[in-house]
Amino acid sequence: MSQLNPKKIELYEIKDIERLPQLQKLSTADRLAMKAVAQVLPFRVNNYVVEELIDWEKIPDDPIFRLTFPQKEMLAPESLDKVIWHLQNSTPEELRQVVNTMRSQLNPHPAGQAHNIPTLDGKPVPGIQHKYPETVLIFPTAGQTCHAYCTFCFRWPQFVKMDGMKFATRESGFFQEYLRQHQEVTDVLITGGDPMTMKAKHLALYIEPLLNSGFEHIQTIRIGTKSVAYWPYRFVTDEDADDVLRLFEKVISSGKHLSIMAHYDHPTEIKTEIAQTAIQRIRSTGAQIRTQGPLMRGINDCPQIWIKMWQEQVRLGCIPYYMFMERDTGAKHYFELPIIRAWEIYQTAIQKVSGLARTARGPVMSALPGKIAVDGVTEIYGEKVFVLSFLQGRDPDWCKRPFFARYDEKATWLTDLVPAMGEKEFFYENKLKEILKTQIREFA
Repeated sequence: MSQLNPKKIELYEIKDIERLPQLQKLSTADRLAMKAVAQVLPFRVNNYVVEELIDWEKIPDDPIFRLTFPQKEMLAPESLDKVIWHLQNSTPEELRQVVNTMRSQLNPHPAGQAHNIPTLDGKPVPGIQHKYPETVLIFPTAGQTCHAYCTFCFRWPQFVKMDGMKFATRESGFFQEYLRQHQEVTDVLITGGDPMTMKAKHLALYIEPLLNSGFEHIQTIRIGTKSVAYWPYRFVTDEDADDVLRLFEKVISSGKHLSIMAHYDHPTEIKTEIAQTAIQRIRSTGAQIRTQGPLMRGINDCPQIWIKMWQEQVRLGCIPYYMFMERDTGAKHYFELPIIRAWEIYQTAIQKVSGLARTARGPVMSALPGKIAVDGVTEIYGEKVFVLSFLQGRDPDWCKRPFFARYDEKATWLTDLVPAMGEKEFFYENKLKEILKTQIREFA
């Protein structure tokens, strides 16, 4: 056990905005705006982020502050004014109705996540998604929260109390039976929320059955988590931290691969002693740590930040994995960057790191048809184009097939792009329509 002092987690939510002493340097109007945004987009932060990651002398420009505290620009001005008015003049129920209407207009399930819910014996399997043949996502009911909420998070609907917005499954045999019947699945990703908010004994209920007979086809278990950045005590001094590590060791000793999909958005998140100790302890179990995060305006939109972050991750034994584009949901307008700017940042950063960090793929859009990488910009017969390719597709045959979109310096997402060289549709569009129609019929 590390000699680092344990810390008990303290969570701050909407009601705490007025009483947090660090926020008193903001004006009353700014704090009211923060409370208004937090009505629509979920807000939670913990004492580790507040005390050790945010530089309070630099707010509101500090990147970790922007990543965890709601900013007034995250809502359109007319929406912000409307929520403030209702906060001051309406009943809680009237405010709730206004807020829920706004939420429904923020694309709560981007990339067609509702199409990813599979069926078993003609019935939907709750709390799992199966978009790509070899990978199934599991959303444990007890893990549908986080140690702190990222303001950019595309999974924000998991944290708001609106019917029909949440994916979750209990540790029943239903999702296990689905996996037994789908031998093409090699990878299971346990996600959320954050599964590392669960006690070790609850996490084990989802993982340990997959180590038994009948699940030989499951080769890799992944755990998606922000805890390595926002609550590294989970792996070091929490009361069941050692139990978590023993569970990781059990996966490895079973002959399966365990990959911790760690979310990092800024070098600050990896600089503390406790954060680096958490990485060391996780890696000591035999598990790998792969790192990923979105590219965001005002947070990490310069190559030097990614260079520093990837270099430090490699030094600590982590594997840079993805640089994502900010998804088309929630406060996208606040964080998004033009595709061309994202590619320029990635291209500049990747050339300044060694081959060990060039495992990072990007910039990548997790869109309706699949994961699409922006491979570059070129000219074909005098026409300037984006070169794109699938890293994953709803149809596996799409993978690594280059295709071209007309160059557009304002485009920020796949849906902003049009085919190049006079083509009417991208090559995958007809098949995508067939796939989605089939899925709709399955749920009918």
